[in-house]
Amino acid sequence: MLLPDDLIIKKNCSKSMINIHHKYKASVMASMTVNKKSVSRWGIYNLGKKLNNNNFLINNVIEKPNEKNAPSNKAVIGRYILPKTIFKTLLNQKPGKNGEVQITDAIQSLIKKNEKFIAHNFLGKYLDCGTMNGYIRSSLEISKT
Repeated sequence: MLLPDDLIIKKNCSKSMINIHHKYKASVMASMTVNKKSVSRWGIYNLGKKLNNNNFLINNVIEKPNEKNAPSNKAVIGRYILPKTIFKTLLNQKPGKNGEVQITDAIQSLIKKNEKFIAHNFLGKYLDCGTMNGYIRSSLEISKT
């Protein structure tokens, strides 16, 4: 699953995520460290066991927490390799943040059922198109290539 407001350029993040998925037989989410003051914009997770330099198991994840309740400043960035069980989980998921059914809440439900999710710290360049300023900066960045 790819979210359209998160762009990752210069290195193929999806390809590296697929390789990690095959290697560890687990779900994978693109990840990066964000400013603690901006954690309320992302799904934020708690790191578990380190698998290698760029990949960690995720202990739990929360959708758009406030700065005080955030378990870290490690954010899920709009790239996911998810298990088929996510669809059934989403069908039964109660609305969460902003009264919406959140993919992050469904992922947390699967983590509680011992499904493995890996945070993949990608090597590409992240462009945030989720705000007007970010969209403008991203457009300028892409126009340089």
